[in-house]
Amino acid sequence: MIIRCDLCPKRCLMEPGQSGECRIRVNLDGKLVAVTYGYPCTVHVDPIEKKPFFHFLPGSTSLSIATVGCNLHCKNCQNWEISQQNPEKVAASKLLPAEIPKLAVEHGCRSVSYTYTDPVVYYEYTVDSSVFVREAGLKNALVTAGYINREPWAELCRKVDAVRIDLKALSDKFYRDICNATLQPVLDSLVTARSLGIHIEVINLLIPTLNDSDKEIRSLCLWIVQNLGREIPLHFSRFFPNYQMKNLPPTPAAALIRAREIARNAGLYYVYLGNILIPDGENTFCPECRDLLVERRAFQVLKNNIENGRCPRCHFEIYGVWL
Repeated sequence: MIIRCDLCPKRCLMEPGQSGECRIRVNLDGKLVAVTYGYPCTVHVDPIEKKPFFHFLPGSTSLSIATVGCNLHCKNCQNWEISQQNPEKVAASKLLPAEIPKLAVEHGCRSVSYTYTDPVVYYEYTVDSSVFVREAGLKNALVTAGYINREPWAELCRKVDAVRIDLKALSDKFYRDICNATLQPVLDSLVTARSLGIHIEVINLLIPTLNDSDKEIRSLCLWIVQNLGREIPLHFSRFFPNYQMKNLPPTPAAALIRAREIARNAGLYYVYLGNILIPDGENTFCPECRDLLVERRAFQVLKNNIENGRCPRCHFEIYGVWL
């Protein structure tokens, strides 16, 4: 019997024994099964800033887990060895949802991050794990491209505390040519997450010649301001040649600095530069009085002056989860 997966916009049709594009959702005897459930291929303890989350539990660590698989096929993927691989080709260890909170506590983590590949494809594992994590008093964070249908996305968002979404470009052509996907579902995911009141941060990887023009950057920033709010943190990240995109050079520092200026001029309060050390590129300033609030360097928080979620000088409320 042929079955359809309705998790993401690709809505893959699968004959018996076939998988969808993500490689891990399989038609087994007429039943849709996520074959990596309970078997992560990666389990690490990371600084939460590595995700990157800069306004969510700064200075804490997060138990970071992933299984094989992704429903996007980005030509520049930095984790392609696991995101673009079949599950039987990658070593994995058994870790059931109920066991995750204990492991996080043992390592002093305040949260669990579903990351590295994309948690939307190992959806059931993410949902079930999130329930146990919350019951243990910890928080859940998603690191995702947000390419998922609205109904399952809304259900997942209600079980997590923070999402960091890749907005790769404000261009459907870019998504089709580079990611084998489409733009609108990602925009819908961002708006839905915002409407449900969970913490959001956005990342945009600047790729030379593909999405780094002033016009494209300005359009993306204005969309965030108009649809999510000027307080949503935006991270511009430096591109490095990888996977199927080794023909382009790394993003110049000047391009990242220019992108930050465009974003600030568009009205965004918090703009960060990643994958590169640039003065003040990782620091948080008060949008009202411009005092330095959080000083960071290479995933480390060197100073955090925020008091009860506000600037200690002018008492401006700083967007984030600070406790």
